[in-house]
Order: sequence, then structure tokens, then C-alpha cells
Amino acid sequence: MSSARRPLLTATAAATLLCALWFVPSANASQDSSGRAGTDASATHLTQQARAVSQATAETAREAADDTQLADTGSIDTTPYVVGGTLFLGVGAGFVVYSVRRERLGF
Repeated sequence: MSSARRPLLTATAAATLLCALWFVPSANASQDSSGRAGTDASATHLTQQARAVSQATAETAREAADDTQLADTGSIDTTPYVVGGTLFLGVGAGFVVYSVRRERLGF
């Protein structure tokens, strides 16, 4: 690869990353359509939602009291995650070795 293409590839990678980050949702989402937070109607609505959530949580806790543990799904097969992690670790180590050898050869 020529050295003239290297800045172009870097700029392309940076632009791709910025475009991908553009679509990350912001944390400013609200249900208030007027754009003003803190009104009495929105506070009442939020209070009602909080009560509904707490009631649903209490009902779920009562139903789940039968000796099950958190995330107890019965499946503990982690093989795909171990294989994928090992693969990515190997590829990353290969890139490091390649770049060190390339640097020593003076390309």
C-alpha cells in the first residue's frame, strides 16, 4: 500500500465512525410534547407511571419467589462466546505482530 493512500484510508475510517455515531440515540428523550418539563400534568403522569411500575415489580417478585435465580434460564452454553472472543483476540494479536514486523523491516 502506498503512503499516499494511508491518509485517505484514515480519513475514510474516521468518517465512517462519525457517521455510525450520528445514529446513536441521545439521552434527551421525553414524552413531554411541549418541550417544557416540570408541569403539573407531566408530574402527575410520571407519578402514575411510577406507581404502575412499582405494582408490576411487586407482582413479578411475588411470582418469581419460587427459588429461581437471576438469569436462570437453564442454558449455560458459553461456547459461542468463548470461540468468538478467542477468534477476535487472535486476529488482534496477528495485527500487532504484523505491524511490529512491518516496522522492523522499514516499510
